[in-house]
Amino acid sequence: MMLLGGIKMQLDRCIRIGGGRVRTTVTISDALYAQAKIQAARQGGSVGSVFEAALQAYLDRSRQLAAAELPDLPVFSGGAVRAGVDLNSGAALRALLDEGQDLHALR
Repeated sequence: MMLLGGIKMQLDRCIRIGGGRVRTTVTISDALYAQAKIQAARQGGSVGSVFEAALQAYLDRSRQLAAAELPDLPVFSGGAVRAGVDLNSGAALRALLDEGQDLHALR
């Protein structure tokens, strides 16, 4: 059993290869593997190093997003929806939003 980020995880389907590293198997598309292989060749590294860097970047970004404060949403007053507007009709909503604008400005 291993503790990762406060979560107990069992790493039962991997082989410990030393140096704090494990070997495991993942299933990915042929196209993704080919792209990773090309990237590894460009960098002069291994496919595993490309996957490790990509996964680390993904996890770092996930942590940043989780830690980021969400902006306050604007609050509008004014009452109910304008009479005659069908909120289920995209065409009616577009017409309302475009109301009073020059046709050429909408292009």
